[in-house]
Amino acid sequence: MHKRILGKSGLEVSALGLGCMGLSFGYGPPVDKQDGIRLIRAAVERGVTFFDTAEIYGPFANEELVGEALAPFKGTVIIATKFGFGIADGKPNGRLDSRPEHIREVAEASLKRLGVEAIDLLYQHRVDDAVPIEDVAGAVKELIRAGKVKHFGLSEAGAQTVRRCDAGLAGTALESEYSFGWREPEKEILPTLEELGIGFVPYSPLGRGFLTGKIDASTQFDKSDFRNGLGRFTPEARRANETLVRVLGTMAARKNVTTAQLALAWLLAQQPWIVPIPGTTKLSRLEENLGGAEVALTRQDLYEIDVSASGFAVQGARYPEHLERLTGR
Repeated sequence: MHKRILGKSGLEVSALGLGCMGLSFGYGPPVDKQDGIRLIRAAVERGVTFFDTAEIYGPFANEELVGEALAPFKGTVIIATKFGFGIADGKPNGRLDSRPEHIREVAEASLKRLGVEAIDLLYQHRVDDAVPIEDVAGAVKELIRAGKVKHFGLSEAGAQTVRRCDAGLAGTALESEYSFGWREPEKEILPTLEELGIGFVPYSPLGRGFLTGKIDASTQFDKSDFRNGLGRFTPEARRANETLVRVLGTMAARKNVTTAQLALAWLLAQQPWIVPIPGTTKLSRLEENLGGAEVALTRQDLYEIDVSASGFAVQGARYPEHLERLTGR
């Protein structure tokens, strides 16, 4: 597995990380804990050194899973986790909470669940309008000084917030949705990150599975799968968005790779400081995804892909309105 450095921070990670959320939350019932541990350790064996989790995934269960799975590899892997959502009695309370005292509480709890002495990369999960980003950065700076956090990042923050935060505490990475099916970050986010020397960690780099080519208008999701509530995953939107999958599939066939591998290779080709974190619950998909890091795309390949998709507008909202309001701020 090739390595990449997230921006000017010097934080070196595998070119592809592993998004661990789906092992515990979001895409149907959680996997058996031992199966999750085996999958995470299989990723390590195949060269993955970058693992993404958050206290809200579960809540708490995903951090515990990741911590146990990676316990034998302390010092050789990078774990990213997040704060920023309110949790009461073990359940999300529907509110954001980035108060400095809450950040400190979450960091201490995450350290215990992950079983580490310092959090490698701590993100603010969503921008909290009630707390100035300068105060957030100040709280994390204290944790860094105390040796409890090594690097700081933001998730789904807008360009202005990134700039304000970077002025108070140089950020290492921004984690936001970015894929061939969601290219909004190209307008303001990517130029801003390049200017400031901040790495970019795209989550849902396979469009929550849609860009694998394995989902169509007739696909049925488990009742607990959150995609059931996303506008982009209505049968009508899926049918309309199949155009994007066909574009990738055409080039993938020419390269003799899978559509998922081509989608990941396309992301990696955009900038050398981009590190996608595809998630999966299956070893076969993990191995397929990691193969995307070995696919080389020429400038001509990228040009042909872009031309083929030009003028196409993705159908369906990526989040319900109340969640979309929490992004890009």
